[in-house]
Amino acid sequence: MATYKIATIPGDGIGPDIIREACGVMDAIGKKYGHNFEYTEVLAGGAAIDKTGEPLPEETLKVCCESDAVLLGAVGGPKWDNLPGNKRPEKALLGLRGGMKVYANLRPALMFKQLSAACPLKPEIIGNGLDILIVRELTGGIYFGERGRKEDNSEAWDTERYSVPEIERILKLAFESAMKRRKKMCVVDKANILESSRLWREVTAKMAPQYPEVEVSYMYVDNAAMQLVRNPGQFDVIATSNMFGDILSDEASQITGSIGMLASASLGSSGPGLYEPIHGSAPDIAGQDKANPLATILSCAMLLRYSFNLDKEALAIENAVEKVLDAGWRTGDIAGKDYPVDKIVGTKKMGALVIEALQ
Repeated sequence: MATYKIATIPGDGIGPDIIREACGVMDAIGKKYGHNFEYTEVLAGGAAIDKTGEPLPEETLKVCCESDAVLLGAVGGPKWDNLPGNKRPEKALLGLRGGMKVYANLRPALMFKQLSAACPLKPEIIGNGLDILIVRELTGGIYFGERGRKEDNSEAWDTERYSVPEIERILKLAFESAMKRRKKMCVVDKANILESSRLWREVTAKMAPQYPEVEVSYMYVDNAAMQLVRNPGQFDVIATSNMFGDILSDEASQITGSIGMLASASLGSSGPGLYEPIHGSAPDIAGQDKANPLATILSCAMLLRYSFNLDKEALAIENAVEKVLDAGWRTGDIAGKDYPVDKIVGTKKMGALVIEALQ
């Protein structure tokens, strides 16, 4: 029986609620397919600040780096909003990404057919559904570039900077992802203005001959933001920089109409991947059995696929979630107005339903 070490970071708000259900589903997978998952729970975010004074304790990063994969719930909340920037819970995310050397964020924007009524776009625009993968560069660009202020606070600056190797490794992942999907990749940039974006295009053009089956296109970020709501079906894989990816992935998630269903993976060249739902910590419903655990459960499917190469097991989780939705079960956030009350369930029941569907 294969043993896999997983570091879990419940974090803040609803994080502990959804991590608990996700681990239950993982255990059901282990029992069914003959795997053993060992969990080590560590602190990060506000929970870590409260206990240690730091958003990312050294011990947490050490455990994460020594694990086979990391599963994160959520960090942050208004309780810590007044702390200085370097002491806020969100600083833990940057520290984890940098310390674990993950540089690519994979954000699927998938509209579940059972939840299509929640999509804010007209049916004639959304067509047969939505299935986009945004590959976002995670550790470079303006978020990590040189920054500063004048002493009198009259001026501030941030710097967008990219190297060829940073761009190449993101594009490699985007090209490879496109090969497994519909073989289309769109590089989103601002090459009419930004020199760094022009470098992205040059690197793409050099790499494209290695993937002759992939149809490559380019789009300015402002047009891409518009096209996502005008004709989202034209996109398959989007490859883009840190800031543009941050913005576009949130926009794409809203188009699906169900942010509580969306998973994400952050990957590097080697070492453990970092997996988490894209939603926030929702402290207002923490511990009340109201949170939707499905995005975290689907993050486990990504974990199985990308870190452990267990495609069959990943698909089993995805199919189980589909089966639960087909049966009409919903948490409050995805139920919609006038949904039958007897089909609306809490966090624990939803986790149990997915486990039942796995049998």
